[in-house]
Amino acid sequence: MAQQNNQLDRAKFCCSVCLDLLKDPVTIPCGHSYCMNCIQSYWDTEDEKKTHSCPQCRQSFTPRPVLVKNTMLADLVEELKKTGLQAAPADLCYAGPEDVACDVCTGRKRKAQNSCLVCLASYCEKHLQPHFESSTFKKHKLVEPSEKLQENICSRHNEVMKIFCRTDQQCICILCSMDEHKGHDTVSAAAERTERQRELEGSRHNIQQRIQDREEDVKLLQQEVEAINGAADKAVEHSEKIFTQLIRLMEKRRSDVKQQVRSQQETEVSRVKELQEKLEQEITELKKKDAELKKLSHTEDHNQFLHNYPSLSALSESTHSSSIKIRPLKYLEDVTAAVSELRDKLQDVLRETWTNISLTVTGVDVLLSNPQPEPKTRAGFLRYPREITLDPNTANTQLLLSEGNRKVTRMSEQQSYSSHPDRFTVWGQVLSRESLTGRCYWEVKWRGRGVEVAVAYKNISRGGSMSQFGRNYKSWSLNCVNYKFYHNSVKTPVSAPLSSRVGVYLDHSAGILSFYSVSETMTLLHRVQTTFTQPLYAGVRVYYGSTAEFSKVK
Repeated sequence: MAQQNNQLDRAKFCCSVCLDLLKDPVTIPCGHSYCMNCIQSYWDTEDEKKTHSCPQCRQSFTPRPVLVKNTMLADLVEELKKTGLQAAPADLCYAGPEDVACDVCTGRKRKAQNSCLVCLASYCEKHLQPHFESSTFKKHKLVEPSEKLQENICSRHNEVMKIFCRTDQQCICILCSMDEHKGHDTVSAAAERTERQRELEGSRHNIQQRIQDREEDVKLLQQEVEAINGAADKAVEHSEKIFTQLIRLMEKRRSDVKQQVRSQQETEVSRVKELQEKLEQEITELKKKDAELKKLSHTEDHNQFLHNYPSLSALSESTHSSSIKIRPLKYLEDVTAAVSELRDKLQDVLRETWTNISLTVTGVDVLLSNPQPEPKTRAGFLRYPREITLDPNTANTQLLLSEGNRKVTRMSEQQSYSSHPDRFTVWGQVLSRESLTGRCYWEVKWRGRGVEVAVAYKNISRGGSMSQFGRNYKSWSLNCVNYKFYHNSVKTPVSAPLSSRVGVYLDHSAGILSFYSVSETMTLLHRVQTTFTQPLYAGVRVYYGSTAEFSKVK
């Protein structure tokens, strides 16, 4: 009882708008009290109606009352706060904006505890009691509070819809079944619910089975993630060890070269200094001999001159300077050249092996997923742009490269290229610097008598008839002159019209190579579906009087 009185006391000092303890309480003409901000906000929404009402008793006031703080009520609220009265708790059972309200309560409505599908009304705990105490309501169906009870009433006949029409798949009332639904396949809503309930249980069973399967898949994928992480960590660890060994080997070789050069330096300097000392000693002896001969030349006693001359005139064997042959120090420059050659070879090896390593890494496909669909528009292809530059070391000597090695022109005179094993010697061909893996797209603009747009493996032959693009199994070529596609000397006619711009799309891992005629639209010329075993390189063969340029696609 004390608790009930406490709750009543709490309710007396709560604002019925915010359901919280009164703040700056005001009392309006009808006698009800509110927080000043709450009633002002409420009336602000009614300004357009030019009447202002009480949220509880609905009494209207014209004009809008002037609000004055109720100081006595404010002091009382403050005093009660000090004695332990707090803001009204959320469980006071009064309905809020998101709650279903009791349909029987007057004034401030309480939360509904249940809704009755027979009464089509919702009841709070107090007004629900007759459903438990009176036999009249014992057959009524109580459900969770619902605001959609009116949906159970037929809008046409204002009757409860207890029948389900299977023909029209909708709930109807008894009058509907005798009117517009006459002759339809109808059953009671309860019977239809029972059947649908069985279907629902079957669906739930299927869903639960799928959930179980998916949970197993998730566990499997988690194990795969752990396996991938473990394999990646192991690969990184082993790679680090190998690279560390390579670095140590390079450091050892660097130290060996340095030690050998310094050792040879010390040996040669020692030999030169030894000879230098002998020459300096001989110079000293010769100067001494010269001084003695000079002194003898001034002797006036002929007998004394003749007596000493034989012993002084005799000279020891000389190390004549003409016998000293200084060899140029070119061999030390050769050491630098040899080290530079080693660097170049290592760079070539690293470049080629790195491409294979990169291809191996990117080729990992744990989920064995399907290849990405080929784009349909140029905008789609431009999601995979690849800028191509041409490698001068592969260019035939009649090809002139320009525009940052993106443009190639067939010349009648030979170009001054240095000798290189990668150079094409028979056909007017050139390959790109960049190796091509993954998905990429590039375009070639051409003019003149014609070109062949191609891709090839790095190890394609560079001389002889088998080095021509498309005439071996290591290259694929689209001939823009005779409208044919070549691979391994097999030619396939191309029926679609070509333009002066050819687009090439490559999905290396999926083995897709496509050539397109690019104008206002993308027209497929030829598509290859195969398995690429090595990185590819973009290539072009240029006929006399023709140019080809790899565009910067964006």
